Amino acid sequence: MVEHHKPRITWGSQVGFLFAAIGSAIGLGNIWRFSYMAYENGGGAFLIPYFVALLTAGVPLLILEFGLGHKKHGASSLAFAKIGRKFEWLGWWMPVFATFGIMLFYSVVIGWCVNYVFYSFNLAWGADTQAFFLKDFLGLSSGVFDLGGVPFHLLFSLAFVWGLTWIICFREVNHGIEKACMVFMPLLFFLTLILVGWGLTLPGAWEGIKWYLRPDFSKIASWQVWMAAYGQIFFTLTLGFGVMIAYASYLPKRTDIVKSAVITSLVNCFYSFVAGFAVFSVLGYMAVKSGLPVDKVVKSGPSLAFVAYPQAISLLPFLREVFGVIFFGALVIAGISSGISLIEAFSRAVTDKFDLDRRMVVSLLCLAGFLGSLVFATGAGLYWLDIVDHYINQYGLVLAGILECLIVGWFLKARVLRTHINAVSDWSVNRFWDLAISILIPAILLVILVSNLIGEFGKPYGGYDVNALLVLGGLWLLATLLAGVILSLPAWDRKKLEYDHFAGEDRLLV
Repeated sequence: MVEHHKPRITWGSQVGFLFAAIGSAIGLGNIWRFSYMAYENGGGAFLIPYFVALLTAGVPLLILEFGLGHKKHGASSLAFAKIGRKFEWLGWWMPVFATFGIMLFYSVVIGWCVNYVFYSFNLAWGADTQAFFLKDFLGLSSGVFDLGGVPFHLLFSLAFVWGLTWIICFREVNHGIEKACMVFMPLLFFLTLILVGWGLTLPGAWEGIKWYLRPDFSKIASWQVWMAAYGQIFFTLTLGFGVMIAYASYLPKRTDIVKSAVITSLVNCFYSFVAGFAVFSVLGYMAVKSGLPVDKVVKSGPSLAFVAYPQAISLLPFLREVFGVIFFGALVIAGISSGISLIEAFSRAVTDKFDLDRRMVVSLLCLAGFLGSLVFATGAGLYWLDIVDHYINQYGLVLAGILECLIVGWFLKARVLRTHINAVSDWSVNRFWDLAISILIPAILLVILVSNLIGEFGKPYGGYDVNALLVLGGLWLLATLLAGVILSLPAWDRKKLEYDHFAGEDRLLV
C-alpha cells in the first residue's frame, strides 16, 4: 500500500541524516556533564561502565528508535498508534515534554551562551565570575516564586535562539535541519579540536588531565557508578524524546539502520570524551594559577560553563578573548543542533496526525516556545530550570524509556522489529537485542527510577521547599502527560494507521 496523502520527504543523503542524528545527540551536556561525571565516578575507570552501558543499552535502544521510526514511517505518535491506539499517548508524551519541558529551558541556556560570546570580546564578567553570573547577568531572585522581570539582554538572546531555530526548522528536514547540521557539526568538531589543542599547551594542563583520567578502580564496585554510566548514555543519545524516531521516519527503504545507530552512538561518546580534555586542561591551568587543587575549581553544569570556565579564560596568558569566543561559540552550535531536533520531534507528530501545514506548525510552535521560555529567563529562572530539568530527566525520560522498551518488546514483539531492521540493513542484530529491549534495558531503567525516588523521599532535591518541587516538578510532568493524552484522543485517518511498509520506488541513500 502506497501512502496516499502526499509524497514522502527523505533525507538528501546518508551523511546528512548522520550529521542530523549526531547533532541531536551532541548538546551542551557533552561538553560539561560527561567530563564532570567521569571525574566524580572514578576518572578513567568510569570509562569501563560507560562503554559497557553504551554497548548494552545505548546502541540497542538507538537501533530500536531508528527501526521504529523507519518501519512505522512516522513520528513517535504515529509509530505507537500503529502498534496500538492504546499506546499512542506515550508517543505524544515524549515530544511534548521534550518541547514544552526541556526545550523551554534549554533555549534559555543557549541564550546565555550567545550572551557570553559577546562578553568574551572584553571579558565583561570581570574578576568575580560567580557574582557576575548570578547577580549582574541573571539577576537571581530570593526564591522560586519570586519571579522578578526578564532582563533585556536575556530577552534579546532568547529571541535570537528561537528565531534561528524557526529559520532552520521552517523548511523540510532535507533543506533545513540537514543543511544546518552539515555546517554545524564539522564546525563544532573543528572548534572543539582547537580548544583541546590550545588547552593542552597551557602550564598545568596535564594536572587537570590526570584528574580527568586517573582511574579509581575502587569505584567500579559501586552500583551508583554503574547507574550514573547508564543514565549518562541514555540522556546523551537523546533517547526517549521521540527525536530519533521522527528523524528515522525520513529515511528511505534501503538504509543501514544498525550501522547508523552504531556510528551515531560512537561519534557522540567519542566527542564527549575528547571535549573533556578541553575542559580539564584549562581547569588544570586554572588550578596552578590559583594555587588550588583541581577538585576545588571543578563544578558541574552551569557553574562550570558560566563561572569556572570564564574565570579560567581570564587567567589565560594570551588571546583570552579569542578562546572565550570559540568556547561559547561551540556551546551555541551544540545547543542549536540539539534544540532543532526537539522542535522537529513535536512538529512531525502534529503534521502526521492533523495534516496541518508544516510551516504554520513550526511557526506557532516556535512562538509558543519563545513565550513559554520567558519564565526561565526571569530572576527565578535558574531555580525553575534546575527543578524542571531534574524531574523531566530523572523521571519523565526514564519512565518513557521503560514503557517504550516494554511496548516494543512485548506488544509489537522485538523479533518483529528486528526482522525489519535486518531486512533493510547491511549490518544485522541477533537475539541478544530482543533480550536487551524486552528485559535488560527496562530493568536497568527501573532500578534508576526507583533509586531516584528513594533519594527524593530521603532528602528533597537541591534543598528546595517540597511545595516548590511538587508544583514545578510534579505538576509540570503531569501537565505534559495530560497534554499527551489529550492529543491522542482525536481519531486518525484510518489509511495512515494501515500504512506500514515502504513503496518499491524508495531510493537508496548515497
